[in-house]
Amino acid sequence: MSEPVDIKRKTYISIKDKCFEVPYSNLFKTEEFNEKYYYDGFLGCRILDDKIEFRVWSPVATSIDLVLYKNGDPSLQEEPIIFNMKEKNGVFSGEVDLKYKGYFYTYKVQIYDKIEEVVDPYAKAVGINGLRAAIIDLEETNPYNWQKDKYVKLENYVDAVIYEISIRDISSNENSNIKKRGKFLGLVEEGTFSKKGVTTGLEHIKELGVSHVQILPFYDFHFESVDERDQFKRYNWGYDPQNYNAPEGSFSLNPYEPKERIRELKTMIQKLHQNNIGVIMDVVYNHVYDYKKSNFEKIFPGYYFRCDKFGNISNGSGCGNDVASENKMVRRFIKDSVIFWAKEYHIDGFRFDLLGLLDVDTINEIYDGLKKINPNAIIYGEGWDLNTYLEHDKKAIQMNAYKTPNIGYFNDIIRDAIRGHTFEAEKKGFAGGESREHDIKRGVVAAINYDESLKGPFISPDQSINYASCHDNHTLWDKISITNKEDSVEERVRIQKLSQAIVLTSQGVPFIHLGCDFCRTKQGHENSYNLPDIINSVDWDRKYEFRDVFEYVKGLIKLRKEHPAFRLNSCEDIKKYLKFLDCPSRTVAFKIDYPRDAWKEIIVIYNSNKSAVDIKIPNGVWNVAVDGRLAGVDALYKIYGDKVKVAPISAMVLFR
Repeated sequence: MSEPVDIKRKTYISIKDKCFEVPYSNLFKTEEFNEKYYYDGFLGCRILDDKIEFRVWSPVATSIDLVLYKNGDPSLQEEPIIFNMKEKNGVFSGEVDLKYKGYFYTYKVQIYDKIEEVVDPYAKAVGINGLRAAIIDLEETNPYNWQKDKYVKLENYVDAVIYEISIRDISSNENSNIKKRGKFLGLVEEGTFSKKGVTTGLEHIKELGVSHVQILPFYDFHFESVDERDQFKRYNWGYDPQNYNAPEGSFSLNPYEPKERIRELKTMIQKLHQNNIGVIMDVVYNHVYDYKKSNFEKIFPGYYFRCDKFGNISNGSGCGNDVASENKMVRRFIKDSVIFWAKEYHIDGFRFDLLGLLDVDTINEIYDGLKKINPNAIIYGEGWDLNTYLEHDKKAIQMNAYKTPNIGYFNDIIRDAIRGHTFEAEKKGFAGGESREHDIKRGVVAAINYDESLKGPFISPDQSINYASCHDNHTLWDKISITNKEDSVEERVRIQKLSQAIVLTSQGVPFIHLGCDFCRTKQGHENSYNLPDIINSVDWDRKYEFRDVFEYVKGLIKLRKEHPAFRLNSCEDIKKYLKFLDCPSRTVAFKIDYPRDAWKEIIVIYNSNKSAVDIKIPNGVWNVAVDGRLAGVDALYKIYGDKVKVAPISAMVLFR
């Protein structure tokens, strides 16, 4: 073109009698655009000494007005106060008097002759249903002694035992006997027991002995998914972000009061930290609920969402859009958001939903930023290779794990080996009796390059998040009930125990889904993201019914925490100290000789046969700490000689 493109105006190409709009998305990715418009100064709303300052970035806007309201509820009729904002190189800014503290605000953005009223993407507090941002002082949201609250210490990722929970699911069932059901504060109620006498909620988590809870999304959900006016009217997991930096109001006792929902969330985190339980936040920076309705698209159309050279929106997420993390100001927003949560809320770690849709540079920069705040921070996510408009070598996926050496990935190798194919319900896994020994071995060594036959994508055991079940897909118990429907309940319980034993005695980072320690069921529903509480709520009576499974998993966690042989944190140590033993079909056995463990020799055996098997072991006297019935750190009984009989569908841990 003969002159520079004016991005505040659309450009068209006419060919004969047809006219085509030229998409600017490729232009926005150029170095020329970044040199001209990239901005690293303050964005959002902040209270200074005697004024309140607002800044928003939108190089394509022709004008932006600041709109102030007394109420955070748009259903209330009110005449707003409007201030014109001034632009400097794509950044619009404005200041108002301190008397407007406590008000709510939006922006009226004019782009291409269209005016939209939007919420500030950097909003840190919002009114009911997240439709107006709130002007507050975050210092006023801190609970008592918040300044003394500390991150949970974590030397290495492999020292973590992660328990995935939902704020709503863990307490919404009446038999939890939790008063503030489905709320931030309900999660941390103390002294709660079911009518049958088992611990529930926080007391259950403490009794289980995990180091961290990974909590399903608790940023502000889109109001069309969950109505904050009536939390129990609709259910949704919340993988549909609306305001990334503000807490979800349906978990608050008073969603109309912005400061209250923040204070309650901080109180929840503080209470978990007081019990030495770290908080991992489940975050969804890869897509939004509906990109056309999002604040990002209304403030800067064509920039925040990934598209091809023709302007077609990428949909690797399956939710209608993929966030363009490779664009510099998008990357900046994601980094700013994560750092904000870590600093303001003392979040210990982050689980990235569909991490493979983000680029490696973004996730590495996030890690570097987090480590400056909290050296013990943990980051991991779903490294699935999805069909998005991003070059393969730039995706944060398992195959590129070597490019993100400090980031963990969900290990679907061990998941599918244990339980069977996730997307083919009838297919059994090793624990259900299928011959999957090779992949079980790959899981045992954290999917590193152990030898010529056992190879994986990971360059460190820290990268392997080992699991048999999570919120997605069938619960482990429901999967077993499909694959092994001909088996008795007793046999299915043995499969459940064996599955968790594999997860908790393999190298890497163990991950347990809420209730899989007592055979949780969702009544066979595979995808319960929007199903009612009767499906999603945790039935604490099952903990009473399957108490032996709970005690078994609890014992395995204790075993893992007390014995570093199960937490080798380098590939070199795994190759040096862990050796597999010869054994018959549908069994896996290995020996760990780790000099820094109080147990100098450890043997672990998995038998998925429906009959007992004899396994040859080094001759001598061996103590049994785990068998098909019990698990822990104490010797249950002794084995003499050079072989051991392993019970049907069970694990064993022996030591001397």
